[in-house]
Amino acid sequence: MPTLAPEIPIPGTSPQVLLDVQSVEAGYGKIGVLHGVSITVYAGEVVSLLGPNGAGKTTLLRAISGLLPLTGGRLRFDARDITGSGPRETARAGLVHVIEGHRVFTQQTIADNMLLAGYDVPRRERALRIEQALAYFPEIASRLQVLGGALSGGQQQMLVVAQGLVRRPRLLMLDEPSAGLAPVLVDRVLDVIGELKQQGTAILLVEQLVEKAISRSDRVYAITRGRIVLEAAAATPDLPRRLEHAYFGHTDAAIPPAV
Repeated sequence: MPTLAPEIPIPGTSPQVLLDVQSVEAGYGKIGVLHGVSITVYAGEVVSLLGPNGAGKTTLLRAISGLLPLTGGRLRFDARDITGSGPRETARAGLVHVIEGHRVFTQQTIADNMLLAGYDVPRRERALRIEQALAYFPEIASRLQVLGGALSGGQQQMLVVAQGLVRRPRLLMLDEPSAGLAPVLVDRVLDVIGELKQQGTAILLVEQLVEKAISRSDRVYAITRGRIVLEAAAATPDLPRRLEHAYFGHTDAAIPPAV
């Protein structure tokens, strides 16, 4: 499998903080959605952000990637302050956001969709990145001249993720990648998370399929009503029950993450 990400941390060394979200507040107009949210993602790990509908998961990803302005708090990525940065700046820094429900250009071929994803990358480098990104998805790599509109929902989701990989992300944020997919395609798309982790790419995953998300994660955060109510290692015993309590108990159910 091609290497898409920077070097993997050396075992035994202290983990590098890649994304540091501190006391973030954001919303839409006068409606506040996030209330002092703080999370951390380390280099090369998979973190799931879980919570009920309307909890603020998508809003948090939009705030991190610069699609939504902050009304409070601070963002740091790779030890750099990115507070106030727009989506172009964050993507160029290596933080790529695959948006929930994002649609491909239906009247463009798979090849053209991929070219558009790397529009600002030099031609030779872009061709290499496209080849490496599509290697994760042989189902579409062999159909480059097929129009995006002729693809199934699962194939379109694969194409959207592949487009994100063209940016060579250090952190890939995936918002509901399984939405609307048949069960067999859900596993196919989510299994790529493990492959990316092996190459050193960090993942911040928003996913409603809790057990599948946990099985692919190192750590999880639970958010409800715009506040983080739980942080835990994915291997924490009885984690689904603790998550349910955190969702509906509205109390601080923080669990120390594994060292």
